[in-house]
Amino acid sequence: MTAAPVAPPPEARPPDAAPTDAVTPQTAAASAPTRELAPGPTGPLTGIRVVECASIVLGPMAAQMLADMGADVVKVEPPEGDLTRRIGPRRSEGMGSFFLSNNRNKRSVVLDLKDPADREVFGTLVDGADVLLHSVRTPAAERLGLGYPELARRNPGLVHCQVTGFADEGPYGGRAAYDDVIQSLSGLAMLQTVVTGVPRYMPAIFADKVTAVHAAFAVAAALVHRGLTGQGQQVVVPMFETMTGFNLQEHIWGHAFEPPIGPMGYEPVSTAARRPFPTLDGFVSMLPYSDSQWRRFFSLIDRDDVMADDRFATFAARQQHVPLVWGEIAHQLTLRTNAEWMALLEPEDIPFAVVNTLEDLTCDPHLVATDFWQLIEDPVDGVRRLPSPATRMSATPPTVHRLPPRLGEHTAEVLAELGVRR
Repeated sequence: MTAAPVAPPPEARPPDAAPTDAVTPQTAAASAPTRELAPGPTGPLTGIRVVECASIVLGPMAAQMLADMGADVVKVEPPEGDLTRRIGPRRSEGMGSFFLSNNRNKRSVVLDLKDPADREVFGTLVDGADVLLHSVRTPAAERLGLGYPELARRNPGLVHCQVTGFADEGPYGGRAAYDDVIQSLSGLAMLQTVVTGVPRYMPAIFADKVTAVHAAFAVAAALVHRGLTGQGQQVVVPMFETMTGFNLQEHIWGHAFEPPIGPMGYEPVSTAARRPFPTLDGFVSMLPYSDSQWRRFFSLIDRDDVMADDRFATFAARQQHVPLVWGEIAHQLTLRTNAEWMALLEPEDIPFAVVNTLEDLTCDPHLVATDFWQLIEDPVDGVRRLPSPATRMSATPPTVHRLPPRLGEHTAEVLAELGVRR
């Protein structure tokens, strides 16, 4: 893979130094053609109906992943709609960017589950569904007719997935939980002390998004089981437990044994030794891993003497001297520009990347070459930018076949499919 040379950051470049043909997010968007939506779903879940009763990020993102894979996702919204409809830049009311990011490939139906008549319509909808995915805490879910026992009696083959903050059985069960709460409890916020000196949240809705992936996986696995046995089941995906297990994959460290034989924390990460490093004109990420990659790196810069040092010579030795080893890498990277390092390292297959800004992603040469971005014309809001589903499947490819729906856009359509008149 060959990337374009990286220009110096704006603060290091004179105002008149930018070439007139430089690719920017604005010029990339202006030159990229719009495309049509796919004519319909082709993914492996085509024919599966998912009823989503969820808001914010976790539940909607999980359901969107299922929709990308072909499922017919019917998003049931209260009369006021998903809260995220009112978050972020927007061109029309109820279509904020936050909502657009998590709700493509869905149909929107408005039902007030506090109203007995609408709750009965909802029951009819779930009777014909394969999956119910909701993010309502258990007591409220049971009051609203979302509880598993009641719906399983009506539809024994239903895969009933609840995404929640905590498993009900523990002392935290039933508590409200958002991403901040889970980052704090799972150790993610405290890990940031190695960079900031104090606990900080990761600058991303990390716990919601990671748990959403687990929820989509769990639903797909339950559908496989149902295909083999005919049995539906209840699936509960709690954020706290999910993120604790996810976080400790590497950080359990010495506590993988009982009694512990060392502290928790994967040292190269927990000490912030591995991080984006400054160069002469920007920042890069560089990660030689094998002994041969380390030797090649220092040979390329005419510093074979470094690898003659026993503390650098082997993987085991480097693990014992993490601050020293990465301190040397940090020093060497300051001596050249981003473009110089790219020219030197890419032919050697040493893991390396420049540090993108978020705006850089719209014109990243790899994302452009792989048609990652889809620019699709909306009849009301103009051109929308959507990421393509990243997973590639040769026989059943995921598609973007519906723009995010307007509130209640498909209520009449879906109720007509159910034979319901209002």
